[in-house]
Amino acid sequence: MSDDFSNHESFADLFKDNGPPKKQLSPGQKIKAVVVDVSQDSIFLDVGGKSEGFVDRKELEDETGDVTVETGDTLEVYFLSSARNEMLFTTKIGGGSTSLAHLEEAYRNGIPLEGFIKKEIKGGFEVTVAGKIRTFCPYSQMDIRRITDAEDYVGEHMLFRITEYKENGRNIILSRRIILEEEREEKRELLKETLQEGMTVQGVITSIQKFGAFVDIDGIEGLIPISEIGWSRIEDIQEILTEEQKVEVVILKLDWENDRYSFSLKQALPDPWESISQKLPVGSSHSGTVVRLTKFGAFVNLAEGIDGLIHISKLGGGRRINHPKEVLDEGQTVEVKIEDIDAEQKRLSLALVGEMTAEESDSASEKEDIKEFQAKHRESATSSPMSTLGDILKAKLEEKEQKK
Repeated sequence: MSDDFSNHESFADLFKDNGPPKKQLSPGQKIKAVVVDVSQDSIFLDVGGKSEGFVDRKELEDETGDVTVETGDTLEVYFLSSARNEMLFTTKIGGGSTSLAHLEEAYRNGIPLEGFIKKEIKGGFEVTVAGKIRTFCPYSQMDIRRITDAEDYVGEHMLFRITEYKENGRNIILSRRIILEEEREEKRELLKETLQEGMTVQGVITSIQKFGAFVDIDGIEGLIPISEIGWSRIEDIQEILTEEQKVEVVILKLDWENDRYSFSLKQALPDPWESISQKLPVGSSHSGTVVRLTKFGAFVNLAEGIDGLIHISKLGGGRRINHPKEVLDEGQTVEVKIEDIDAEQKRLSLALVGEMTAEESDSASEKEDIKEFQAKHRESATSSPMSTLGDILKAKLEEKEQKK
């Protein structure tokens, strides 16, 4: 084989270059392309074949007129049309010079459309596209979530998809919700590969209900149950959280098939029971608030997430009671003593400072009875020194009869 032949392209290379052309793109088809050059009017793309592709430069300019991409960047683009071996692409139909010509093409092929939300009108919003064409977007199609303040959208530039194209473009209905749902689904597929139960992640509160708060985790929305908001008992979630608040949560459950996810805010916070023995040692006294009364006792809150129990036998000040509400009220401030700690079971036994238990009360009452008897016996002996044993017994029997 000669050196001259070895310097030429191989048969495989020749066959590759002269083989059948690359499959023709369909209008609206989405592909990835690499930026190969930027001119004053166009951004040229390598679309994987011998044909050259380009995008109108204006689509990728910022507010100051500077191009937001550079050579080597990869873009997701939609094919519009081809002429003279040049293929026209778009990232979105919007302010480019070809917008009017390809508006219907965008409808047929689901190409995103940039629109300016001009004002709120009956049932939704008036949106201007391609510079001057008036379109309509219903409230239900503007966002995934329920709209609470329409003014938040007015004056904004956003991406839409045409859902209805009638009367040669005089009646156009848009949807932004479709695009948001598609973006969320793409993120969801990526998150399936990265998220695991037990992980700590960042999120944003999207809505607050009586039973909990919904949080968005980079594309998936799940519930923080009220029991997982904090370590202490929560009566009003809005005192703790607000919509749009950024939070750190622990993933409790990921049910991808049913699109149900649950998270915990409190598990991302320090557990107050881990340092309970140092903060509230046995034998120490503290001020607390009665938060709940039950048949068997009163629960007293001593710190964030720390509730202790005063058993009913330790209430009543020496007398037996049927219910703690006889001596305590919810919301009342009391002084208590730490009697026992079970950090593993998260249990704290308390007693009211200065109060006797029922057992202590019985013991004190018994001592008083003994003292009273002894005092009466001494008094009887002093007043009647010559009394016989029979007199003493007779007196005792008379005293018992009188008591009956």
